[in-house]
Amino acid sequence: MRNYWWLGISKYVLSYVDGCDVCQRGKSFPEMPAGKLMLNPIPNVPWMNISMDFIIGLSEAQVYDAILVICDRFTKQVHIIPTTKR
Repeated sequence: MRNYWWLGISKYVLSYVDGCDVCQRGKSFPEMPAGKLMLNPIPNVPWMNISMDFIIGLSEAQVYDAILVICDRFTKQVHIIPTTKR
């Protein structure tokens, strides 16, 4: 890995980022403050608090090209269900 430095690099980087459309879209602005972080409640019985996620873009196996993953936060039990993107 090489390190590069020249006189005025900080100003150059700031002007580059200010003129970059992609960089400007990814910024969060101070006039839009984020809310307070809220902790997830600690579950006390199984299957009352679950998380779900789709995994898509897989190569087709039989007729399935996606997976639905359902996880119980109390027991950490997982159900993996083959499905399609459609």
